[in-house]
Amino acid sequence: MNSVTDIWENVLRQLRGTLSETTIATWFDELTIVDIRGSVCFLHCASDFKRGYLESLFLNNIRAALHDIFSTDFEVKILDDAGLLEFRGDISPKKQSDRFTYAEFTFETFVVGPSNKLAHAASIAVAEHPAQNYNPLLIYGDSGLGKTHLLYAIANVIRQNDPKAKIVYIKGDDFINEFVELIRAGRGSEFRAKYREADLLLVDDVQFVAGKEQVQNEFFHTFNTLYESGRQIVLTSDRPPSEMTLLDDRLRTRFEWGLLADVTPPDFETRLAIVKNKAALLGMDLPDKIAVMIAQNVTANVRQLEGTVNKVLAYKDLLGSETDEQTVSRAMQDILKGSNEYIPTPEAILSYVSRYYQLEESVVRGQQRVRDAVTARQIAMYLIRSMTNLSQDNIGQLFGNRDHSTVIHSIRQVEQKMKKDPAFAEMVKELKTNITSRH
Repeated sequence: MNSVTDIWENVLRQLRGTLSETTIATWFDELTIVDIRGSVCFLHCASDFKRGYLESLFLNNIRAALHDIFSTDFEVKILDDAGLLEFRGDISPKKQSDRFTYAEFTFETFVVGPSNKLAHAASIAVAEHPAQNYNPLLIYGDSGLGKTHLLYAIANVIRQNDPKAKIVYIKGDDFINEFVELIRAGRGSEFRAKYREADLLLVDDVQFVAGKEQVQNEFFHTFNTLYESGRQIVLTSDRPPSEMTLLDDRLRTRFEWGLLADVTPPDFETRLAIVKNKAALLGMDLPDKIAVMIAQNVTANVRQLEGTVNKVLAYKDLLGSETDEQTVSRAMQDILKGSNEYIPTPEAILSYVSRYYQLEESVVRGQQRVRDAVTARQIAMYLIRSMTNLSQDNIGQLFGNRDHSTVIHSIRQVEQKMKKDPAFAEMVKELKTNITSRH
């Protein structure tokens, strides 16, 4: 493991002193460090939308953090996928879909077990015969179980079989953000061309489009265009379409046209295979008793298993620690800390509700009574009260120093409407589920 990873952890630690945890989680989740060469720090962000915001809003923060660490000035460059490939000298710059040349995202590196066997087999069938067997293919299950790995593996095979294939990958929330930004800018035709001309459309966490009328309508027409022209669609979500309560019936029907394949937490044998496979990929000689120890104790998902192995290697390479039970216990404690019960921050809830209603956070926090602002404000207060330990007085302070009686009134308004209006109740439930699934 390169020491630049440790440097980036220090940068994020510095940033948390000036930026909120919500800001870090929202905008820095896909930002990774590539290398530091001279006085230039190279970073990578796959999302065009997030990269633009990072470059316009947060470069100075990153420079300041680097200066605090090294006491010298740095230039910061954020690379897209093509720029990263050029930087590494893999191939000359090409289009966005070249991300699928990365070797770790293949069927060969995917560990198959009873919990993911159907999803794996269906993914291979789709990759070898696009738009012939299962279209669409929807893979669903909790976070960290390998859904995204399968998306990339499909794309890798299709890219190998047809180097000219136009492959588009997008996360559900990025699809929404991109749609809103380009429509506001009067560039709707550019947005439609990008998605409706794809040979393979991959959408991660498609559940986020549910409940947003304009976005669902756009996705419906995109889906129809691709399906009717014989092009493959692969989706992932955290739940089956039948449980996406705010999903348009037209989309729910189409999502169920092809094949639904679930992935569940791996059993012990599969977890052990994942640990050994990850260690081998990292070039680490992991003793059997250590691999068993990790597989027995880290049970929730693949991401935590791989994270533990990464952490063990980091301790070994950066700190010179032995690969023993004490080191593994420490690594597991770091990975699992707080993972059993996710409690979102009030800022995270406010951020998601604001984005759902397509409002600035300042509008939801403030006194304005523009369209949807009052409803968004009341729902945000209700969710913060029900999902966090924040008191009514503290919630009031979060929303422009309102007194606790206003907060109580807002919460009661939401509760009463949920009792009278089943559709509204389902919408609030969906919001709560999506906020929880983002961690």
